[in-house]
Amino acid sequence: MKKRMIVGLSLIFILALSFIFYFLFFSRGTTCNDGTLYNECSEIKPYFCSKGILIEKASVCGCGASRKEGDKCVSSYQIEPKNITLNYILRGERGKIDFVVYKKMYDYVSSIPRYIDSSKNPTLLDFKLNLINEPYQRELLLPLVVEIESLTKSKEDQARIAVSIVQNILFGSSNKTIRIGNSIAEYQRYPYEVLYDMGGICSEKAELLVFLLKEIGYGSAFLYYPAENHEAVGIKCQIEKSNFDGYCFIETTAPSIISDDRTEYFGVARQLNSTPNVIIASYGLFLDENFYEYNDARDLIKIRESIQKYGGLSFIEHFKSQRLKKKYDLAVFYNSYQF
Repeated sequence: MKKRMIVGLSLIFILALSFIFYFLFFSRGTTCNDGTLYNECSEIKPYFCSKGILIEKASVCGCGASRKEGDKCVSSYQIEPKNITLNYILRGERGKIDFVVYKKMYDYVSSIPRYIDSSKNPTLLDFKLNLINEPYQRELLLPLVVEIESLTKSKEDQARIAVSIVQNILFGSSNKTIRIGNSIAEYQRYPYEVLYDMGGICSEKAELLVFLLKEIGYGSAFLYYPAENHEAVGIKCQIEKSNFDGYCFIETTAPSIISDDRTEYFGVARQLNSTPNVIIASYGLFLDENFYEYNDARDLIKIRESIQKYGGLSFIEHFKSQRLKKKYDLAVFYNSYQF
């Protein structure tokens, strides 16, 4: 009886190990990088998961609001194409995505009123989601999400690429204004306009990044600093390593390290010293508790403190600064000291 029981338990144990082995080593190859199962349609139309690669297959997956032309979906806003190159860096390795934007979509979003009916008591989040979730714009931005996801199966690296792409878009205002009643206000670009112009201020670039993180699947938030009139992005992370309420800080205006909220800003020689309003935009994935940016950001903060205190760096600190500069493409000046 005991022998039968031992044999039975052994068989169960072997079957369990076989299942775990199959799950770990074979199931990895049954999805595309966005998580779509083989031979199924992605949530992003008209993409179909074929042997690990997302391909356009409108004949099977449909087109949503666009018209179907063969296996492609064509929007009425895909007029006057312009090629842009989006640069990024991942662990010191440079990459790029060649992407097509369209003048007609740019003109369309430029013409949308920049206000919400005040009788609805809109919040800042309402205004921002209005900019991010515009359906025709979303349709022409989703192919960029697919391009990012096609580069790696790692969701964290997809998020890192999205962050780097936005950080590498030039910082600058559009120099446009809009009239609301009798008042003149700054013009706020839609995410599509940021791509088309290859430029944007902090809030505009933050909206583009939140769109990308949300579509990749991450929890995200806007970090608004009323005292400094600045805006950054938060990506969901473990509370123990978060900057604010379970979100890790991301500066969008230039290349920087995720969770480094002690950046010094060009021309003003100051840091963000107030506590931001955390405006949750989406729920989803967390950064892994061991995400490497956390320790790198702590090293960079110590380097800044040494420069501020001693006016320079030790040999070891200088070596670390060069490593970080290369890894994240940092171009940083602190108190007239360049590293």
